[in-house]
Amino acid sequence: MRIFDLGGRAALGIEDKAVDIETASDGRFTADIQELYPRWEEFRTWAAGFTGGPDREVVPTALGAPVPRPPQVFAIGVNYRDHAAETGIDLPERPMVFTKFPAAVTGPYDDIVLPSENVDFEVELVAVIGRRARNVPESEGWSYIAGLTAGQDLSERAVQLAGPAPQQYNIGKSFEGFAPIGPVLVTPDELDDPDDIEVSCHLAGEQMQHSRTSQFVFTIPQLVASLSSVLPLLPGDLVFTGTPGGVGWLREPRRTIGPGEELVTTISGIGEMRHRFVSAG
Repeated sequence: MRIFDLGGRAALGIEDKAVDIETASDGRFTADIQELYPRWEEFRTWAAGFTGGPDREVVPTALGAPVPRPPQVFAIGVNYRDHAAETGIDLPERPMVFTKFPAAVTGPYDDIVLPSENVDFEVELVAVIGRRARNVPESEGWSYIAGLTAGQDLSERAVQLAGPAPQQYNIGKSFEGFAPIGPVLVTPDELDDPDDIEVSCHLAGEQMQHSRTSQFVFTIPQLVASLSSVLPLLPGDLVFTGTPGGVGWLREPRRTIGPGEELVTTISGIGEMRHRFVSAG
């Protein structure tokens, strides 16, 4: 199953087109895509029984974030083996967790304002929680995932790394537009192997990152188990699962995002996002 925010309305993907969910369900579900997640199991049951045809074209530039107002946004640091190597950090014994504030979420084709010359890219697979999760065993982790989408953990590195510990990860990664997601939410059953997904990004036409999620240090079920052992995960929460090696800040020479450049984020089985960056003011 594939779910879009298409022109501000929740839509169910059918082949290469879509159907308006509010209309097709006779108002059982609203047009607000965020309202699907607290009713995810009910919605999945309805969608599985839907027999109608599509009524909408999927226009990429009309797509919004498939989770526009997440209750909580978690992010995992150093969760690819090659990224740990390039940072010179030993593989963590437990997930390294920080947050991105929900107001940073934006869509898959929006322009993003650069607050400085220190903005870095981080392609990430993003897991979306589909039901309340507390003290979930690892063996049941996938059953709490509504779906997966593409994301970028954009980072203002000077802010993120400023000063003595504790450093400012949450603020440095939460400027407006710094949590783009999309273009669609895909349920895990749609993917050949949800534990082995290809991820990549290109900046100004040059490949910067490329890997597979089979290189995770901690799998998605392990992340669900770890996070839910501390606090409840809520329907519609986002979990940015980490980035592979190749980030710009650690390159020689350093490579950050410049005004007018386009960042293309691609995740196999999900699709691509395209973001153009503009100068502040």
